[in-house]
Amino acid sequence: MGAAALVWWLALPPRGWWVLFPVGVAVFMLALAGQPLRHRFWLGGLGGVVHYAIALDWLADFNVAGYVAVVAFQTLLLTLVAAVSRSDITFRQSWSGWWLLTPAALVVLEAVQHRLPFGGFPLPAFGLSQPDGPFMAAAPLGGSLLVTALAVISGAGVAAVILGPRRTRRISVVAVVGALAVPLAAPAAVGDATEGALDVVLVQGGGPRGLHAIDTGSFDTTRRHLQTVEGITGSPDLVLLPENVANVDGPVAGSSIDAAFAEVARRLETHVVVGVTESEGEGFRNASVLWGPDGARLGRYEKQHRVPFGEYIPLRDLFERLSEDTRFVPRDAIVGEGPAVLDPEGTPRLGIVISYEVFFASRVADAVRQGGQLLLAPTNASSFVTDEVPAVEVAASRMRASEFGRTVLQAAPTGYSAVIQPDGTVSQLSDLGTSELLTATVPLHTGRTPYARMGDIPMMVLAMLVFAWPVVARLVNSQRRRPDTDTSA
Repeated sequence: MGAAALVWWLALPPRGWWVLFPVGVAVFMLALAGQPLRHRFWLGGLGGVVHYAIALDWLADFNVAGYVAVVAFQTLLLTLVAAVSRSDITFRQSWSGWWLLTPAALVVLEAVQHRLPFGGFPLPAFGLSQPDGPFMAAAPLGGSLLVTALAVISGAGVAAVILGPRRTRRISVVAVVGALAVPLAAPAAVGDATEGALDVVLVQGGGPRGLHAIDTGSFDTTRRHLQTVEGITGSPDLVLLPENVANVDGPVAGSSIDAAFAEVARRLETHVVVGVTESEGEGFRNASVLWGPDGARLGRYEKQHRVPFGEYIPLRDLFERLSEDTRFVPRDAIVGEGPAVLDPEGTPRLGIVISYEVFFASRVADAVRQGGQLLLAPTNASSFVTDEVPAVEVAASRMRASEFGRTVLQAAPTGYSAVIQPDGTVSQLSDLGTSELLTATVPLHTGRTPYARMGDIPMMVLAMLVFAWPVVARLVNSQRRRPDTDTSA
């Protein structure tokens, strides 16, 4: 089981060896094969502790108590997956679809990760290992849950061939072939409603990494980005700056930051979007503010899905007693309101999510429903020393781009900044810590993919049907075996 956990970790970004995820699924199922329930429990727990303790070790740099709590919760989820992955000989002989229980359980696990705990913590989601794999092409049909399901089925099919009787082997081979064929059919099912293009510039100011916000000079970041902006030539349609590049006490309106970026917009005769942090009472607002070509502020979007232990401390009183690491987050972010879009004058509507929100398809769905023709994803991963979190964030942006058929522009103060095409491919990627300008002409889209219309409901229904099928089959068989009790003359 430890081998499966390590293989899964190698599949996740920044390594991204996508084929190792289905390999790990096969190893996971073989380790559980024939085991009684109590053994499946402890084997699943062992795999969960090993995998999540390694995959989430970066979280310990911020809050040790939070790290332990999240690892424990994720381990519990994988333990439950192992518990329902029944594969004893009697069960394999009675139901040829026994091997689908693990894929269904892993789909449910990922769905839970996007919702729990603390509103969801999907950074270790297995689907994020797949952007470079063939199953990614199915994202517009069923989102990350379908991508995960197809990858799991391919691995589970291998386990079924090894463990199952001849009939199961035939069925599993057909299922694996079908899993490989679904991505091939996806382009035909997804319309391509291109509506022009936009000339954009992404600004990455660069600077040191691995520093917490309380340990850095707020204007240092602003200064680096203003200096980098000076290298922009011409008049692009849009200039995007990252999250948290400017900090003000109170509202940005009328401040020196307001004046500085208004001047940038006037000089370039363009629209400029800048990540601004505003102090307010005992909290703060995390916003992206839009300035127009005349220097006027045209709108703003405030982050709605906050980072637990990064922008607020859940159950703060409890965690402050458990760990001193809460000092890194002395104030809680205020939850924003309103649609996830910005409306530049004379420019198509822009969808926007800030940083952590790109991990949640529901936030992007709101932007698309509101008419966003591309997606802005300003972010800030400067606090992390390694490339683990920046790489995972790029993977999430790629998944959202493919799910919704939208160009994604990800701008980060120290990287990774990226231009991501509507099919999820990365056309430009910055280095970490460098000062860079990414210039591109990107397509605008107005159509809605099947996933944008239906969300995760179809995949969740299919997963529930897999769990229900053996119960229904058992009831039907018992009815057939019941003797005739009709005693009428």
